[in-house]
Amino acid sequence: MMVPRPRREKAWTAVVAGVMDVAGQGSAAMRLTILGAGAVGPGAAALAVSRGHQAVLWSPSGAGTAGMTGELDCEGVLEGRFAVRVAAALEDALVGADAVLLAVPAYAFVALLPRIAAALPADVPLLIAPAASLAPLVFEAARRGPRAPVGALATTPLGGRRLAPGRVRVAMIRSELEVAALPATAAPAMAALAHDLFGNRYLPAPDVLQVALINANPIIHAALALTNLTRIEQREAWPQYGMMTEGACRLMAALDTERDALARAWGLAIPSIATALHRASQVPVGPLAAMGRAIAAGRGAVLGPVALTSRYITEDVPFGLSFYLALAAARGTAMPVTQSVVTALEACCGQDFSHNPLLGGIDWTGLPAALVNGMHR
Repeated sequence: MMVPRPRREKAWTAVVAGVMDVAGQGSAAMRLTILGAGAVGPGAAALAVSRGHQAVLWSPSGAGTAGMTGELDCEGVLEGRFAVRVAAALEDALVGADAVLLAVPAYAFVALLPRIAAALPADVPLLIAPAASLAPLVFEAARRGPRAPVGALATTPLGGRRLAPGRVRVAMIRSELEVAALPATAAPAMAALAHDLFGNRYLPAPDVLQVALINANPIIHAALALTNLTRIEQREAWPQYGMMTEGACRLMAALDTERDALARAWGLAIPSIATALHRASQVPVGPLAAMGRAIAAGRGAVLGPVALTSRYITEDVPFGLSFYLALAAARGTAMPVTQSVVTALEACCGQDFSHNPLLGGIDWTGLPAALVNGMHR
């Protein structure tokens, strides 16, 4: 039987210690607040509730929770009806929270992170999924004093599509993913917390820079967007895994090679795109095109985007590929293929994807120390 833990009278250290004691046993019921109500947020809420936790969902715009009635129907790899409370205001959503998950596109970070920093109680840990473009450091810069750690997930615990206000299709639950923390020594505690909430295997990572580089979506999505641009413009129904052709996969592999060299320039090691696809879909590791065909055969048609405003472009290029280029410039590392993809998509879309507002305040010389210690703690 689930026994809820006491809440606000416990500091975050006691909460995390309790989670670490019972990780995997499902005996520590928590209240999880999820900030973001696209597809990932509701899916993560349902996954947490399926493991005996309580979930509160908040939409920054209100649109994501419009029409929700307190119950969420799931289909796909997670099936059932789950009780999820909807909060109208951020402050209301955070009342009584044991942990918070931020699951919004990276382009929403600039407006949201200062709001969350001002409202989040000091003893409540925040998990950011995915922690793109060093977003945890941006969050840290807005806070002062002793406080709970920030957990940085390399990607989201699951993937899916929103079918209706109260219905989501969970297409996959990742088998494992990396999580880092600020301060860096809190990574094992944040991994234990995330595991208890969602059940995936979480691998403690050395720092939030590594997890920012691990997420393979910027490479996969940008390559698919560029090689299927006219399909996107014409709003065609196109199967994204079915379009992982040999040519598209050669582009992905070239981008992956440059990303790996960038990670090594910063003293880090990251898994390949093939490993990322295996974790997400459990198909055997092999040539990328063969893996794409296997995923398409197993999952059916997962349709790609049908607008140039898709996050595949507007999120994954400025907050993914252009983020890589900023890191490369700081280390004097060449990334010609990555630069070419950014330039080509800028030309096709008529937009500037090189500007990343999250990086404006990054002190590159002080970055190594900030990755270890956090900021203003």
